[in-house]
Amino acid sequence: MKTIEIINGPNLNLIGGREPEVYGSTTMNEAIDTLRKQFPDITINYFQSNVEGELINEIQHAGFNCDTLIVNMGGYSHTSIALRDALLSVPAQKIEVHLSNIFAREEYRHHSYITSACQGMICGLGLAGYKLAVEYSLNKNC
Repeated sequence: MKTIEIINGPNLNLIGGREPEVYGSTTMNEAIDTLRKQFPDITINYFQSNVEGELINEIQHAGFNCDTLIVNMGGYSHTSIALRDALLSVPAQKIEVHLSNIFAREEYRHHSYITSACQGMICGLGLAGYKLAVEYSLNKNC
């Protein structure tokens, strides 16, 4: 059975209540439950932390134990070389997701250190980005 780990960074635990005009009103737990129902033949694990070191630990653990990592490092995407290095150090396929279009936001968000450590990036499509990442993983046999 294919295993996918979704790892979310800071403030993504507030999705569903935080800036609903940008991020929508569905919570991450609701989105993960929906994904599990849509893809019952896949194990989908979920981890979220606001702490950079905890995210690194989870990438290092999950990246050796799953087929694909789907990562949304939130604001750390634009600042953390350590998270990029962690992603580069594990064999799992990696797909970066951002709920908002980072290129339509503040200029400092236009660069992500995470992107070069991933096979691709999906941004600006809200929570549908996670579903697209799962579908890509299945269709590309990542």
